[in-house]
Amino acid sequence: MRKIRAGFVGFGEVNTPREIIERKCGESRRLLEEAGLELSATAPVRDDPAGAEVARACAELARADFDVLILCVAGWIPSHAVIAVADAFRHKPMVLWGLAGWSEGGRFITTAGQAGTTALRKPMKDLGYTFKYVVSLRSEPEPVPAILRYAEAARAAALLRGARIGMMGYRDMNLYGTLHDGVSLRAAIGPEVEVFEMLEMDQAVAALKPADVKALAADTLKRWTFVKAPKAGTIENSVRLYLALKAKVRERGYQAISLKDVDGVKKLMGFAPAGVFMLLHEHDDICTVPENDVLGAVTQLMVRGTTGQAAAYMEFYDFLRNGVLMGVPDYVPSEIVDGPVTVMPTAFGEFGEGLLNVSAVKTGRVTIARLTHTGGRYAMHIVGGQAASPSEWEEAGWTPPAPHLPSLEIALDEPIADFAQKVLSQHYILSYGDNREALRDLCGILKVELL
Repeated sequence: MRKIRAGFVGFGEVNTPREIIERKCGESRRLLEEAGLELSATAPVRDDPAGAEVARACAELARADFDVLILCVAGWIPSHAVIAVADAFRHKPMVLWGLAGWSEGGRFITTAGQAGTTALRKPMKDLGYTFKYVVSLRSEPEPVPAILRYAEAARAAALLRGARIGMMGYRDMNLYGTLHDGVSLRAAIGPEVEVFEMLEMDQAVAALKPADVKALAADTLKRWTFVKAPKAGTIENSVRLYLALKAKVRERGYQAISLKDVDGVKKLMGFAPAGVFMLLHEHDDICTVPENDVLGAVTQLMVRGTTGQAAAYMEFYDFLRNGVLMGVPDYVPSEIVDGPVTVMPTAFGEFGEGLLNVSAVKTGRVTIARLTHTGGRYAMHIVGGQAASPSEWEEAGWTPPAPHLPSLEIALDEPIADFAQKVLSQHYILSYGDNREALRDLCGILKVELL
């Protein structure tokens, strides 16, 4: 992803020596730039009676395009000067950062920056600004990690605005939980969902060059570890549809894509599209989820925007005493595979042979999340847990011998009874690490309720 772009402006009272305010703000800027932020900064603002410094700062900041505005209060300043700058960018997420004092010659010296921020926090909230209040603590490291995390969430929110999600077909299996409202989604979260027909892809498949299909099929056979040799044409089926989708992804600039796979690819093309999703991950690095799951795809973009991870989907198979068994009946992205990408050519039910990913999945600390909407209101369920390799299990219906599906047993951080009463879908999006606070920051910016 691109670097985080942040606007930066410091503040200090007109009666405080300017060199102190400039020094403190300069040190703060340096720390943020060392953390990787790309700053568009203006000189510190004082409460001069004519308001010239406010006007100068607003004009300079307006020339930049940034994800988040950092208001760095280095000393006491009457609130109106800060509000005058902030209000010009009220449509942007902000960080209100109050700096601490310093020790010199055996004594502590302060410019009363926290007097300035404590006078600002509630008025900024009452004015409806979207912001995070961060304070420096005396003799403690600066809160750069908290600022960086919020800035990452602000970047994710900016990337969601106008992101495109490709949807081949609509409402696979006539499911309800995968539906979306395009207008409220665009307004509240930002992405545009584009539906295209499988007929278009079928026509694109017919126009492919056989040499291109043959070359990618040979490369795929070498790259993945196959449990057994696939039937003639099995790999080529996935490669053909992938190449058609790849052209569509590039043409429309999709950041995520979903397919009508059960009532579409499996029923009409005669094979399971797991291999197609795997190729999209490996060659095009975009988010994928099956079954026309629009809000699953949006959740993926939210998770990816805050963590930079693949944002793999998983679905529930069983509830356990203290957690859940989650797995997939098709594929996982290579990024979350523990060991080689292992593929088993097999068939399920009445469908023909497809490529099933049977790789082991990485374990450890995880976060699972899902976005939902009700009447234009959006909410997210976010839960942390500890993932371990599951005990032996299988799903009925597969051609014997049944495959070992990619899966995890996740001990959740909340009681299973509470989790079950909030669960939103069969699909949740998984990321590694404790990413709850990052997702909460993003939800706060987007005005998404937390469940």
